[in-house]
Amino acid sequence: MTIPSLVATGKVVVVTGASKGLGRAMALGFAEAGADVVVASRKLGRCEEVAAEIRAMGRRALAVSCHVAEWDQCAALINETVAEFGRIDVLVNNAGIAPVPPSLLAVTEDLFDKTIGVNLRGPLRLTALAAEHMPSGGSIINISSKASLHPSSFTVVYAAAKAGLNALTKAAADEFGSRGIRVNCIVCGTFHTDSLHRSLPSADLQAQMASRISLGRIAGADEIVGTALYLASHASSYLTGELILLDGG
Repeated sequence: MTIPSLVATGKVVVVTGASKGLGRAMALGFAEAGADVVVASRKLGRCEEVAAEIRAMGRRALAVSCHVAEWDQCAALINETVAEFGRIDVLVNNAGIAPVPPSLLAVTEDLFDKTIGVNLRGPLRLTALAAEHMPSGGSIINISSKASLHPSSFTVVYAAAKAGLNALTKAAADEFGSRGIRVNCIVCGTFHTDSLHRSLPSADLQAQMASRISLGRIAGADEIVGTALYLASHASSYLTGELILLDGG
């Protein structure tokens, strides 16, 4: 019996929100595993910096400016990827925003539209477009949040958007399964990211958060990489439509 590996040699991987945080960690992780990577986010300069790191590993990289809430920019990202690499093997829908309204009444139309746009509208459009260029064995990985399972007034619009992303995961898995394309979701707990440090700026606040986690600590951004590689690889060949909770317990 052959044990499937997590090597991604030769795969073409698109990562949105890849200029920092979890997205950057996954982009570099896929490159280290042998993939060629499309680094996408709104800020092209930062994408170019990550792409340069990937090229330094000996892999091909393409930096693309893309605001995933914009329908046409999603299409442009997929078109540029296919023009450069000819196909897409893995799509990671990672881009996200989490503005915090003080109350339901204080949710503005603009905040609602932007939050839904980035966290749900973009992934839906990219999923639909990328699947048209995926061979059998392709993998779509959505990055959700534990807030989608345990919403609060603090996370109301973000949680609703990510819950929609969870539903999209299952629906897309059902649609694309017959074509050999798998769709799964990583439901993230607390990771060291810029957004976490903005909401919990002090060491004391972070320690309080860590005390509520079974492993007793907040995850480093690179700790998402193993799960992403697993979902992109043949090691998870019979897994689709699943929400994998990655929260330290």
